[in-house]
Amino acid sequence: MSRHAPNDTRYSIAALAAGAVGAAGIAGALFLLGAPLPLVAGVGLVAGVFVAAAIKYTDQWEKAVLMRLGSYRGLRGPGYFAVVPIIDRVAYTIDQRIRTTAFGAESCLTRDTVPVNVDAIAFWIVRDAERAALEVQDYDEAVILSAQTALRDAIGKHDLAELIQSRVELGHGLKEALEQKMMTWGIQVQSVEIRDVIIPAALEDAMSRQAQAERERQARIILGTAETEIAHKFVEAAAAYKNHPEAMNLRAMNMLYESIVKRGSLMVVPSGLSDSLNVPSLMGLAGAAKLAPHDALAAATVAPVKAGAAQ
Repeated sequence: MSRHAPNDTRYSIAALAAGAVGAAGIAGALFLLGAPLPLVAGVGLVAGVFVAAAIKYTDQWEKAVLMRLGSYRGLRGPGYFAVVPIIDRVAYTIDQRIRTTAFGAESCLTRDTVPVNVDAIAFWIVRDAERAALEVQDYDEAVILSAQTALRDAIGKHDLAELIQSRVELGHGLKEALEQKMMTWGIQVQSVEIRDVIIPAALEDAMSRQAQAERERQARIILGTAETEIAHKFVEAAAAYKNHPEAMNLRAMNMLYESIVKRGSLMVVPSGLSDSLNVPSLMGLAGAAKLAPHDALAAATVAPVKAGAAQ
């Protein structure tokens, strides 16, 4: 709790010590004046209780709200301070450190009618302890209820995609909305952070399939665009090769060479292909064909000579 009555061991010890000192002092004075011993003891006891009740204590980060006969008397602390017993009372102490409050909204509809659960956390601090004590009955509960209301209102003004993608902006909007309301309570909102946006499992599965389909569509579009660009390049290359057949032959030879190098094996090329490329064949068939007439003539010349020698 941020508001509580002082209940600290150090406070109790200090109050008892002060009461004992006060009682001893008054009793000693009465004894020196010659008062009867029972009277001295009774007055000392009453004085000790009175002094002990008059000593109060708060920590460095706390402020004590002092009331006198039901009226606000002011703030006390930090440290030790004195009050008038019976007349004055410390209603509660207010913690002025930064506080964190977790809150959420369940089954709230977004602007596109999607039910979501949103968890958030608010960081706030009591800047004006007097206002926090007098303007609101329980500011802890007021902060939680106000934050939940503001969160529900913000969810209804945003689409699901905006909730997921713009958490920081949503937190800033909630901070401004809460500050306007809590300023009159003496409370300053430091920040509001959206921790999680939870959607139904069925909707999450549908969104996952939708995202997968969208990625596949994008991949196909990219592939189709690449195919179109390649086709245009092939058309341009065909036009260039049409006007330059020698370039086409060189390209064919290069493709043949690359295929042989990559495969790392012997490739038999049909003679018709080598003739169309106007290059010697890999097996030397074209060269042998050119030498065939000369070999036939030489054979015809040598044959009669061999026949005459035989005769």
